[in-house]
Amino acid sequence: MVELFTEPGAELRRLYTGSVWAEGPIWLPGPATAGRVRWSDIPNNRILEHELTSGRTRVYSSGAEYTNGRTRDLTGAVVQCSHGRRAVERDSIDATPAPVTLVDSWQGHRFNSPNDVVVASDGAIWFTDPPYGILTNKEGRQAPQEYGGCYVFRLDESTGEATAMVTDMIHPNGLAFSPDESVLYVSDTGEGARHIRAYDVQIPDGGSPVCVNGRVLATVRPGASDGFRIDTEGRIWTSAGDGVQIYSTEGNHLATIEVPETVSNVCFGGPDGRELFITATTSLYTIRVTATEAPRPA
Repeated sequence: MVELFTEPGAELRRLYTGSVWAEGPIWLPGPATAGRVRWSDIPNNRILEHELTSGRTRVYSSGAEYTNGRTRDLTGAVVQCSHGRRAVERDSIDATPAPVTLVDSWQGHRFNSPNDVVVASDGAIWFTDPPYGILTNKEGRQAPQEYGGCYVFRLDESTGEATAMVTDMIHPNGLAFSPDESVLYVSDTGEGARHIRAYDVQIPDGGSPVCVNGRVLATVRPGASDGFRIDTEGRIWTSAGDGVQIYSTEGNHLATIEVPETVSNVCFGGPDGRELFITATTSLYTIRVTATEAPRPA
């Protein structure tokens, strides 16, 4: 079935190797056919960029405060999660890093270590907050949890207020919306979970969104669903222990793109949106696929 999701003759290519744990890829388009993939090497505390046309990889930022997942906001700027700052921040898409903290606490307590992030069509920033950046000094700085849980939050930048949206998971990790934003998908990498959950997103009249009807959509084996993206058909392209697994909206496993290292995350990109970029342990890979990422609703 994998041939339905990869272009004829497509082969997995390794663009870079030398990370300890590669994470948080994002495509940054450039003029004409130019563009870059930016991702994190968390234990090495740096951010890397690979330029597709030249094939060159450079260190975008060192001493990067253990950044993890990232996305782009409605203006095109990068929004990323920082384990070291225990914060969500906005960074530049240009050559010089310029991170600015957007939020780092909830109800007077510091976050654990924001992990992955998505921006909704109304501009609100949704992010997960497991403890991986405070458990040891390997991917952040060891510290105690302050609010006593691991939640999914929504930041309204107009008020600067973060709201806990999902509170019934062990270690919420990757997240993404369905194409119409009626469903929020969140992976749980906590011990005994290792699955993707789905939540219906409802907006009461004149109110703010709420997440209801949480349920397990799919259990990912081997490994776990860490980060993932949604294509235009609503299918989930998720990391796993054996590669990139693809699931239907009903949670049925459709295919696996095999990768020789444990995958952490993926993103769509390239000039036509059909390059799938894959961060996997030490490396950045790419393969041509037949799908593109679902855009935000207009």
